[in-house]
Amino acid sequence: MLPSYSMANKFYEPGEQRAFRVQDLFATVAPRYDLVNDLQSFGLHRYWKKSLIRLAQVRPGERALDLCCGTGDVAFILAGRGARVVGLDFSGPMLAVARKRSRSRTTPLASSISPQFLCGDAMKIPFSDGSFDIVTIAYGLRNLASLEQGLREMWRVARPGGRLVVLDFGKPDNAFWRWLYFGYLRRLVPLLGWAFCGDSQTHAYILESLQHYPAQHGVSAALRGLPCSDIRMVSLLGGIMTINYGEKI
Repeated sequence: MLPSYSMANKFYEPGEQRAFRVQDLFATVAPRYDLVNDLQSFGLHRYWKKSLIRLAQVRPGERALDLCCGTGDVAFILAGRGARVVGLDFSGPMLAVARKRSRSRTTPLASSISPQFLCGDAMKIPFSDGSFDIVTIAYGLRNLASLEQGLREMWRVARPGGRLVVLDFGKPDNAFWRWLYFGYLRRLVPLLGWAFCGDSQTHAYILESLQHYPAQHGVSAALRGLPCSDIRMVSLLGGIMTINYGEKI
């Protein structure tokens, strides 16, 4: 029997209990996370992550922190550009996949150093102020209990002039395009969760969380308040995905 969808998602809970629900979610999806990402985005998530890296302007030898690193996609690309990378995530199952990929991976550049993957909380980053030249987060800010606290922590651990780069689902400004996009997330994406993870709510969660998320304009406003300079917002596919960028003042 095909699954039914409601907007009361068992993996979404606002407030302080949010982290526990998100941990349950990623423990469920970790084994098939990369496969489902390819299917639901038609492989475009790889291009979007490379766009994030281009905006980060990575220089060899720089220190980079990838928050909510998941299975390591962004961390591996940063390392391939010559950065010394730490990937931080609070999901043990997702980190297990990242570490397995790291052990089996053949790096494209002989000079690149494999990322270090650590278990930790993006709301309380276990590094001192000004530790990194680049701080990235891809598809993770939307999952934090407080967007503002997550960005403050990114800003804190960046050095002056350091780049903060956020990639996440957006809310298209065009109402018709937003309606089509939300319809896809509501009707088709949960089928992938049902088929590959045994639970449609794992991927129905995307729309649930997005509807509670201030998206690209909210992130830009928060970056202005940190404060940051050179704030940019890059829309991808009409705003269904967005990269937000700022430099620490």
